[in-house]
Amino acid sequence: MSLNRSEKEAVISDVTGLAAKAQTLVIAEYRGITVADMTKLRNTARSAGVSLSVLKNTLARRAVAGSAFEIVSDQMTGPLIYGFSEDAVAAAKVVAEFAKTNDKLVIRAGAYGGKALDVNGVKQLASIPSKEVLLAQLLGLMQSPISRTARVLSALAEQRGAGAAEAAPAEAAAA
Repeated sequence: MSLNRSEKEAVISDVTGLAAKAQTLVIAEYRGITVADMTKLRNTARSAGVSLSVLKNTLARRAVAGSAFEIVSDQMTGPLIYGFSEDAVAAAKVVAEFAKTNDKLVIRAGAYGGKALDVNGVKQLASIPSKEVLLAQLLGLMQSPISRTARVLSALAEQRGAGAAEAAPAEAAAA
């Protein structure tokens, strides 16, 4: 069933809004995927904050025109699913993880930071840890010197306390 003009304009404005907020776009071909698998992919994407859409390619090209994702408009041919995410790695991670278990989902291209990504670029982006993991690693690195210093000072205090305890009985025996 084809869309009338106002419905097409609504789709274009929705996708333009997604593109304006998103940092990453991943495009994948979904030919041959079952409805159950597609539902699983959509649920995974929704929980990760990724907006997955099956769009007419002409509408998608119009929606990303003038945005940072316009550079991949030449890749928008065939049955495609479009994944937009505000998190830099979420869309790439969701699509790449699903593609590992389902060979019918073929990553076509992506865009991040105004640069076009090929299949390997999308996979490399997917291998980057999430923002939360990177922040936790950074915090661990920052706490590491402080916790080591605290352990050394604690060990020194225990040694001095043990040396004082040994010296006290020896002084009592001498007196």
